[in-house]
This record gives sequence, structure tokens and C-alpha cells, in this order.
Amino acid sequence: MLGQPVVHFEIIGKNPAKLRGYFGELFGWEFDTSSPVAQAVSEPLNYGFVTRIPASDGAGIPGGIGGGSAYERHIILYVGVPDVEAALQRAVDLGGKRQMGPERAPTGLVVGHFTDPEGNLIGVAGPA
Repeated sequence: MLGQPVVHFEIIGKNPAKLRGYFGELFGWEFDTSSPVAQAVSEPLNYGFVTRIPASDGAGIPGGIGGGSAYERHIILYVGVPDVEAALQRAVDLGGKRQMGPERAPTGLVVGHFTDPEGNLIGVAGPA
């Protein structure tokens, strides 16, 4: 049985436009800010999905940069799960703490956040 994969990353900050400029210049990333995300994740229309350009072997995962003045700075990875609520509950049962979710994004994707026993923030994402 294979484990569940990392499917997305986010960089969240107080000034998302500045962060997009920084990482765009640093890594050559381009962003699409036209797609909505859950307000629990970022200010509406202030989230930029990285235009995905996979490596020659197809490696690489999608990600985005967003946030706003009311959002805590953090970097998070999301693990794909079949049931976000069940994954959040399992994380708590194993000693983690639920931080957010499940929240439904305008696209229908459901996300949640938890901290592990060391306090690291982790995301889970799955279907409605």
C-alpha cells in the first residue's frame, strides 16, 4: 500500500504581492491570481497559483502564494486524502491539533490544517 502524496504547497504572508515578486524573481515563477481560494487560506483574489512548469522528468507539485494583512505567515504543504474530516480527526487522535477545516474552496476542493505534536503546520486536501 502506498502512502498519500504531497499535492500542493503554499507560502502565506502579510504582503502576498511582494512575496510573489520575490519568488518570481528568485525562481522564475509566474502566477495566476484569477482563481478564487477559500477565504480561510487567503484574501480573495490575492492568491497566486504558481504556473506549473514541471521538470524534464515530470517532477514538481503545484503551489501558490497568498495571504494578506490578517493572515499569519507560514509555509505549508498539503497531503492528498480521500476524506479531509477523517484525516483531521486521525491527526488529533495521534496527538496533533486541528487548526482549520474542513473548509470548502470555491472550486469545490476541501482543505483542513492541523499541527503535528511538534507544532508544525500541515494541510490536507481532498474531494468534496
